[in-house]
Amino acid sequence: MEPKIAENFLRLVDDSRANGVPELHFRFWRRTTEEVRRKYLDAFRSDPEAIAWCEEAYLADDPDFEDLLDLPAESLGYRYARHIIDNNLNKTIASDYRRAHERMDAEGKLHGMPEEVKYAVVRGFQIHDIFHILTGYDTTGRGEIALQAFTLAQRRLPYSSIWMATLTTQMTFLDPDMTPVVMDAISEGWRYGRRAANLNYPRWEEMMDRPVDDLRGEYGLN
Repeated sequence: MEPKIAENFLRLVDDSRANGVPELHFRFWRRTTEEVRRKYLDAFRSDPEAIAWCEEAYLADDPDFEDLLDLPAESLGYRYARHIIDNNLNKTIASDYRRAHERMDAEGKLHGMPEEVKYAVVRGFQIHDIFHILTGYDTTGRGEIALQAFTLAQRRLPYSSIWMATLTTQMTFLDPDMTPVVMDAISEGWRYGRRAANLNYPRWEEMMDRPVDDLRGEYGLN
């Protein structure tokens, strides 16, 4: 492993709140080897849907939460709005992150990150909380771990892998009591993501009026 990546990874393991996964993910693409970069990209580009997804480069605007809350209680839009509000999340989190990402790109902080990955990161940030609704995973520690494993199963890029590597290193070297929760969540989320239809590609923001149960049935999420 490139020494600087290893050094940053150990800081992340030691204090994952002060040294977040996104920062290491940015550094990873700047410092990784061409062979590793190529393997990630080859796997990504082997999926025609992924190529079309990136070429389209669809990004959604922030939703109108008043409109979402007027939808039926069983709808994706209503459930999404309640998820954001009840968990005290920022209602403009998608556009805020998009602007931050574009600013970092302009400043050269995303050097080495392929264009496909840049798009996947921004779009992934937009749909992460929608995935919470569709998969049924909550925002507890266990739920977030399982959802990252689900995401990794459906999109093999290093962001979610860094999550897994951090957690398994922490449970091995710092807190063995984490092991059952971490491994149960990872194994469950991974299997769930492997058997479900890929959730990355639909325009979920255009399906906010549809019942969640109908969407789960359609995409193999029951």
